[in-house]
Amino acid sequence: MKFTLSWLKEHLETGASLDEIVATLTRIGLEVEGVENPAEKLAPFRIAKVLTAERHPQADKLQVLSVDAGDGPVQVVCGAPNARAGLVGVFGAPGAYVPGSDITLKVAAIRGVESRGMMCSVRELELGDEHDGIIELAADAPVGASFAEWAGLTDPVIDVSVTPNRQDCMGVRGIARDLAAAGLGTLKPLGDVYRMGSLQPIDGSEPAPAVRTDDPDGCPAFYAQAVCGVTNGASPKWMQQKLNGIGQKPISVLVDITNFVSIDLGRPLHVYDRAKLSGPLVARRAKPGEQVLALNGKTYTLDDTMTVIADDAAVHDIGGIMGGEHSGVSETTTDVLIECAYFTPEHIARTGQKLGLTSDARQRFERGVDPAFLDEGLAIATWLVTEHCGGTPGAVTRAGRPPLERKTLSYDPGLCLRLGGLDVPGDEQRAILERLGFEVSGGWAVTVPTWRRDVDGPADLVEEVVRMVGIDNVPSTPLPRADGVARPTATAEQLVERRVRRTAAARGLNEAVTWSFISEKEAAALGGGAWTLANPISEDMKVMRPSLLAGLLAAAQRNMDRGAKSVRLFELGRRYLADGERPTVGFVLAGDRNPRDWQSGKAQPFGAFDGKAEALALLDAAGAPVENLQVTGDASAAYHPGQSATLRLGPKAVLAEFGALHPSLVKAFGLDGSVVAGEIFLDAIPTKRASGRIRPAYTPPALQPVTRDFAFLVPETLAAGDLVRAVRGADKALIAAARLFDVFTGTGVPERQKSLAIEVTLQPTDRTLTDEDLAAVSAKIVAAAGKFGASLRG
Repeated sequence: MKFTLSWLKEHLETGASLDEIVATLTRIGLEVEGVENPAEKLAPFRIAKVLTAERHPQADKLQVLSVDAGDGPVQVVCGAPNARAGLVGVFGAPGAYVPGSDITLKVAAIRGVESRGMMCSVRELELGDEHDGIIELAADAPVGASFAEWAGLTDPVIDVSVTPNRQDCMGVRGIARDLAAAGLGTLKPLGDVYRMGSLQPIDGSEPAPAVRTDDPDGCPAFYAQAVCGVTNGASPKWMQQKLNGIGQKPISVLVDITNFVSIDLGRPLHVYDRAKLSGPLVARRAKPGEQVLALNGKTYTLDDTMTVIADDAAVHDIGGIMGGEHSGVSETTTDVLIECAYFTPEHIARTGQKLGLTSDARQRFERGVDPAFLDEGLAIATWLVTEHCGGTPGAVTRAGRPPLERKTLSYDPGLCLRLGGLDVPGDEQRAILERLGFEVSGGWAVTVPTWRRDVDGPADLVEEVVRMVGIDNVPSTPLPRADGVARPTATAEQLVERRVRRTAAARGLNEAVTWSFISEKEAAALGGGAWTLANPISEDMKVMRPSLLAGLLAAAQRNMDRGAKSVRLFELGRRYLADGERPTVGFVLAGDRNPRDWQSGKAQPFGAFDGKAEALALLDAAGAPVENLQVTGDASAAYHPGQSATLRLGPKAVLAEFGALHPSLVKAFGLDGSVVAGEIFLDAIPTKRASGRIRPAYTPPALQPVTRDFAFLVPETLAAGDLVRAVRGADKALIAAARLFDVFTGTGVPERQKSLAIEVTLQPTDRTLTDEDLAAVSAKIVAAAGKFGASLRG
């Protein structure tokens, strides 16, 4: 929301400086994003007259101008098609910085002819988008004078970030009301601002226009008034300066009036050319498949959830969002119909999202304009039209009824201290609320003004008081602390997440935090999402993610596109399934596992076993019994079959899945080559009941361990993990660990078999193992392996 300082002071009687106003706006919750003084960047530019214009001797499209900017003629080479003798424009001398082109002017030779400055266009001075020619000023503009001062471009522009709940501050009037309530001045009566006297509708002698609303849900109220015999030319200079100052391009007086009232009062309007209408105007639901050519030049296809304004022939307006091209006013317009309607915020938001269409009107209507300001808004618009365009107004048509019911809240002034931490006297709270437009009875029944639909309960009233007194004035009060050592506050789940996060970081993975919302296309690539948002921020954030891989793959793709050779990412978050939220750890490994080296000359890519190593390490950090896990090759469809697996605890409890991703999924996310990923399902890991806060004593074994190697011939289809688990369970009292260290096929190994070598660690506890003990445990190991068809390799 942009406005100029002088514009604000038309509503606010104040002697405060710009710095005081900016500081107060931020203090009361209207964050100032920036303040720009156009006079500073336009200071070097002066009004100049073109004395002569001759064709450039070396270029047909260039001219050599003689320009007088008050100090005598200077030579300028110019390529603008409208450059000619007698033109008055804007001149920049050598040394001037041109903001629109990001250049500093200097004396230069252009095609062999010296040029000592520049005649500037609108775009080059950042006053608009026009770049077809240089600026043309009035013939009587004072040559040599400062362009900024002559054009009235010395007014600072304030840019305020208005939060969605503050619909009342989508107009300069509302911002002035807030500043007055904060004690920075006095709010001027609206009639004085417009010098109208009365804000009552102007009822003329002409017949009332035929309008109605057939969609009370989408458009509860449709007010309209016709004005006949208007002349649509350029808007007055004061209005053009206001619109230009905030970056709005003046179009014509009728269009500029609607834009001005929208920004000044937060009251969007629309003006129709009556000659282009056929029959009465009706607010109704669109018919499926109906189309409208909007003022932005694009055609939109509508459905029956959208409110439109139509006549007997066609749809002319996407209600509350954008008018149509066919019924818009032009320089030949003589009779107009002024629309001042109330549209339901929720309907406007849904329609705008479906169409992907935004506008100043939509921003205001979807927040909620003041439903009690229809008559006044129409009266102001009609007065401005008759004042600047002439014409005769007709009678007013009021179709439907706006939602004028006002909320009354029971308020306790003591809540300000209990909820807000500020002890504000009751009389001061009453005064603040009344300055903001609330009505307060003697028994503290507070009636909410119609322009504050965001105020819903007593806590909202506390917020109003606190922000006006100043959040900076809330004292810092420490919370009470019990005697002794503080008890730990982290839950068991939080402690698990901390360990997992630290382990992943220690293993070289970088933590990512991605959106919980993804697009329907991304969700479909991962098997589809169970939850779709009814009111998404955008189409790219419509589905609650069924997997963390979507965000991680998108992040990996962005990193790879920016030249990253190796990407190692992890995220700890939630998946959203049909039966609820699931805490999950996801990781993605993309690119090169190791860079090129002198031995192979090639970089090593990540493989499925890298995913297994990460999954096991994170499961171990989370407290899972990794020694007892089974590896099964039935990962989800997101993974490459044969290069992926799940880690299970028993036949049903799936603790993780990992492996190389399916090539189609890799391609869907814009990645190349092999990409390895995995997800650890934290809620599936069995939890251990805490036995106390004291750690068990460290008791290392008194006897040295003994290692023995066993090489088994097994069927080539046997999973090595099954054999290792069988060996480990052969003697649970003595066998401390078992791990695979070699796989061999080839000479000496029968066909359709393979050799698996396993290192077994035996840990005696009470005595040194004898040869007989070792022989006995070896026999148990061979017997356990034999159940899988394994035999000792000779």
